[in-house]
Amino acid sequence: MKAGEDLKQAVARPLSFLQTMRAVAWSFFGVRRGADYEKDVAQLNPVHVIIAGILGAVLFVLVLVVLVQWVIGSGIAGA
Repeated sequence: MKAGEDLKQAVARPLSFLQTMRAVAWSFFGVRRGADYEKDVAQLNPVHVIIAGILGAVLFVLVLVVLVQWVIGSGIAGA
């Protein structure tokens, strides 16, 4: 099988983007059962995984920035 055909098959995998986001969210926490991981590897669309990973990282950074701004603005950091 050619590399191009492997990629086409991987991109055509059945899980939806929402299911991919859920799997990526669990991976951010580092908790995933082995059976679920194997299932995800077989069914996740790699393009969705990349997009979900980027969105998850951006969301994580934004939450951290908002949290730091809140702590600085509340005066807790200066006490």
